[in-house]
Formats: sequence, C-alpha cells, structure tokens
Amino acid sequence: MIDVAALDAIEEEYHELERRLADPAVIGDQHLFRDTSIRHSELATAVEHVRAYRAALADAEEAEKGLADAADDEEREFYQEELESAQQRAQTAEAAVLAILVPKDEADEKHCIVEIRAGTGGEEAALFAADLLGMYSAYAERMRWKPEVLDSSPSGMGGYKEVVLAVNGKGAYGRLKSESGVHRVQRVPVTESQGRIHTSAATVAVLPEAEEVDVRIDPADCEVQTFGASGAGGQHVQKNDTAVRVRHKPSGLVVSCQNERSQHQNREQAFRILRSKLLDLQLATRREEEAAARRQHVKSGDRSDKLRTYNWPQDRLTDHRIGLTLHNLPSLLQGNIDELLDALAKADYERRLAEAAVGDSTAR
Repeated sequence: MIDVAALDAIEEEYHELERRLADPAVIGDQHLFRDTSIRHSELATAVEHVRAYRAALADAEEAEKGLADAADDEEREFYQEELESAQQRAQTAEAAVLAILVPKDEADEKHCIVEIRAGTGGEEAALFAADLLGMYSAYAERMRWKPEVLDSSPSGMGGYKEVVLAVNGKGAYGRLKSESGVHRVQRVPVTESQGRIHTSAATVAVLPEAEEVDVRIDPADCEVQTFGASGAGGQHVQKNDTAVRVRHKPSGLVVSCQNERSQHQNREQAFRILRSKLLDLQLATRREEEAAARRQHVKSGDRSDKLRTYNWPQDRLTDHRIGLTLHNLPSLLQGNIDELLDALAKADYERRLAEAAVGDSTAR
C-alpha cells in the first residue's frame, strides 16, 4: 500500500494549484501562469488515480466485512468476487500512482555534451573512439538533432585520443545519459599483423548542456590561458595562440578547446563545456544525496565501470548492466541503437519505480 501521506500530498498540491490559478497575481504573470497551468494539468490525472485507488481500497474493505458476515455460500461467493474485483482495481490504480511518484530527472529534456576518450589499447582505442563518435552522430541525425564536434584531439590513423560532441536536441540528455561509462571492443586491430584479437576501451561521459541561467560562472573564479593549437600538421594548423584552456578554481575543472579558428570562438566553446560540467557536478551531488537516503532501505545498485562490450568476431554487443545482447554490430555503429536505448530506459524506469515503492513502504 502507498503511504497515505503521499496521497494526501498529491491532492493538497492539486488544490493549492487551483487556488493559485484563480489568484490575480498569478494570472497577471504570463510565465508563472503557464508553469502553474502545466503542473495543474499534470496533477489532474494524478488525482484521478489517487481517488480511484482510495475508492478501490474502500470497496475492498467493505467486501471483506461482507465476506466475514456472509450467511451462506451464495453470499460468500458474491463478496469474494467483489473483493477480488476491488483488489484488482486497487492494484491497477496503485501502479498508476507509483508511476507518478517516480521522480523525473529535471535535466532529461536538455541538449547534451558527449565526451569520448580513448582508453587502454593505444591506436586501436583511438579508432574505437572514432567509431563511437560516428554511432552517436548518426543516431543524433536520425533523431533530427544536430550533432556538432566542439573539440577533438586526433590520433595518427584517423581515430581520436579525445573528442567532444554537442548533441543539440530536446530530450537528447535523457535519451543518451545511460551511455556514460567504459565501452570495450574486442576485434583484430588494423595494426595487428598476426590476426590476434585485442581488447581495447574508450570512456564516454554524457553531460546535460547547461544554459547560462542554469550555471553562473564568476569570471574571477576562472584562469584562462591561450596556447597554439595542435593537430595532424600541414597548412591548416593555426600558428598563433588560438587554443584556450580554462581552469575553474573552485571546482578544479580544466577545459581546453582548440577546434575553432579564433581564440574568441574557442573561449566560448570552452565555457560552454565548463558550464555543462558544473551542472553535471551539481546534479551528481543531488543524486548522491538522494541515493544515500535510499541506501538505508534499498540494496546498493552500484555497477561495474564496464558498461558494454562490442565483440566483432561474434558480431555481438552486450550491455552488462541489463544482460542484453544484440547482433549486427555494423548496423548498431551506424546509429541504429533504439532497441538498446529503449531497453536501458525501461530498466531505469523499473528501478526508480521499485525505489519509489520501497520508499513509500519504509515511510510508514
């Protein structure tokens, strides 16, 4: 059963919003009125489920009393059917209410920044980082989002030691956030003359892109340095100091950018990435505080850093967190990863739903 206080809180907030929508001060503020109306509309459905849940529980209680006082088999059969029907309705309504109580990640609707770094494996790891960049860029284009490389450090054979990709599209962070972690690849590298299979790795970090209103950076907190951009060589390398490195002194974060041709553009991109890193830190701190509170009642769900393995000899992708195996690696690396992301989103939703249910039971 859901804690009564949680049900009361939903109805109380709904009634408070109704009062606010009638307040001339709220009506006169266009943005406040819009936000209040949206929340009121969301809670209207929630209140319907809460009332259905309360009514089903009341019907079940009445049926139980009737069953206990039944005078004959026919009457007992009637109340037993009524009880089972009420319990079924209560179960359905309870699931709907719990789904509403599942906390939403406030950053899910944001654009995102995807950082990919080659790990163990040398040149092969850098080539794998390029494969991952291609996969996320292709997926973004399929979703009609706009992928944009903000910064990169190419390797000698067409891979990347590090590359930073902005994915501009509503909901990009919520869709791609499960990609953060260590990705492993098992295949015969192009540099391998003996035909032996090697294991290499790349790390992926997905950050919600922050607007200036989300994170305000005091210029006094930043140390900005300029330096000469590096690259593969040739006439396109900038000879003057166009690259920018920003160190945020309070957090210790350091961001470098050298892809753009002007110092001003690189500075803008560096601060864009820095804001997203700072927002991610804020959200991570908040999530850890919430997780610490849950861990008193819920077994830890910490996972290994190894998120996924791309096995080329077996044409197999395995996501170790949910035990999902998919085949046709060439297609997956061309951005056809909806089945994978759908499964991860479903698993995350079910986890949060279970935690909400546990939280309600321990609150009583």
